[in-house]
Amino acid sequence: MSSEMLPAFFETSNVEIKQDLSEDQEESQKPRLGEEFEPISKRQMKKLIKQKQWEEQRELRKQKRKEKRKRKQLERQCQLESNSDGNDRKRIRRDVVHSTLRLIIDCSFDSLMVLKDIKKLHKQIQRCYAENRRALHPVQFYLTSHGGQLKKNMDENDKGWINWKDIHIKPEHYSEFIKKEDLIYLTSDSPNVLKELDESKAYVIGGLVDHNHHKGFTYKQASDHGIDHAQLPLGNFVKMNSRKVLAINHVFEIILEYLETRDWQEAFFTVLPQRKGAVPTDKVCESSSQDKKSAGVEGGFDSDSSDEETSRNELDSPHEEEKQDKENSTESAVNSVP
Repeated sequence: MSSEMLPAFFETSNVEIKQDLSEDQEESQKPRLGEEFEPISKRQMKKLIKQKQWEEQRELRKQKRKEKRKRKQLERQCQLESNSDGNDRKRIRRDVVHSTLRLIIDCSFDSLMVLKDIKKLHKQIQRCYAENRRALHPVQFYLTSHGGQLKKNMDENDKGWINWKDIHIKPEHYSEFIKKEDLIYLTSDSPNVLKELDESKAYVIGGLVDHNHHKGFTYKQASDHGIDHAQLPLGNFVKMNSRKVLAINHVFEIILEYLETRDWQEAFFTVLPQRKGAVPTDKVCESSSQDKKSAGVEGGFDSDSSDEETSRNELDSPHEEEKQDKENSTESAVNSVP
């Protein structure tokens, strides 16, 4: 074979080899006789169907996204137009006027509470913080004697508390940084009744969830330390079916509401929960006087005799009073405000 014919021979042999390899690959990919195709499971079939549907609905999803963007643009325009009516939340926040009144939750009763009550105290503090942040006249909020079980519970269940704004959280007792003459301890056992709030003062709410196991404790502590004390004028405006015991956040919210309205009765009825059965005292007086008059006419006895009968009925039912006391003592409340 001549040297001129050698390159042509190698080229043709290479082409034949490649063709043979491709034919072998095709043969290997074809199923052999006796072998069956591997069946597709129902789950795989569902996935394939979903994938196909997803591909088919691509344009539809794109159209929906466009429509959603248009709706949002229209909503933003409506909100901007409503600003002129003063209904926008951001507009309201700009009208916030911070009060100089200091409101303190005294957390120095850690050792008097079990973990269950500590958790309730934590929740009530969270509500106080949230309400103060939303208020039109937020107070200078202090959390004092912060430590022990309460701090541990907050660290475990509410790590975000370290980022709270507009609040002074201090491990010290409030008496260490606030003058005694500026302090007023709010306690239902005090004989003094508040007529109005002095925004130059610091009002203290006892952070004690005790189910009345330590009744009068905060009043005694305030008296022993020579701190002024008072109770909210609840009894002057409200008649309640249950015992006059309010949770920490209720006392806190009533003060916030009063700072906005300067009306105790409106503040009480805005905040008090319905389960308390609160009724304005003037309506109670009217209904009781009408009952006495109708009883005097129908029964043929005067108001004095009806009072005697009422007092006698009260004396004859001590078990009912004890039962009511037991039911009400289960409420998670801290500061009782008559």
